[in-house]
Amino acid sequence: MSDQEIVEQYWQRCESAIACSQEKYGAYCFSIAYRILNHPEDCEECVSDTWLHAWNAIPPSRPDALRMFFAKLTRSISFDRWRSRSAQKRGGGQLPLVLEELSECVSAEDTVEDAVLAKELERSIGAFLRALPEREGDVFLRRYFFSESLKEIASAYGMTCNHVSVVLSRTRKELKQYLMKEGYCHEI
Repeated sequence: MSDQEIVEQYWQRCESAIACSQEKYGAYCFSIAYRILNHPEDCEECVSDTWLHAWNAIPPSRPDALRMFFAKLTRSISFDRWRSRSAQKRGGGQLPLVLEELSECVSAEDTVEDAVLAKELERSIGAFLRALPEREGDVFLRRYFFSESLKEIASAYGMTCNHVSVVLSRTRKELKQYLMKEGYCHEI
């Protein structure tokens, strides 16, 4: 079934939309949740919650890229679950490493004080990523959006883990410079 047909099922409030979503994107969403949570039972619950959130979001939303729509939902739900659990007890998966790596670019706070500034920062980071060469942007997204391990990224691009690490380090430095220029962060 095509993505447009699945979205149309959500719009028509057909419960089969959930089954089609699970069939087509269940494993994909599970892998996203697993990279964050590293706990199968929690991942299964997050994927189930993804379908519930999709049911509540479509309509009024009509996502153009259903796969990314589900990825964003799963990622958000998984982060919420991760925050509510002790990451130290769980073993953490890739998330603590990913957050530590990004902390040199953007300081992490427990709460978002200003939603408008956060949205502007999101747009700025999006513009930065679109300006990168395709491979560097993809590597950055795989690591920091999908929380993939260095080994997974290296395998996908025929690179060594060390080379991936160097690409990510350079990209983080470029991002930091870009954000400083935009006024979002200061020298740490």
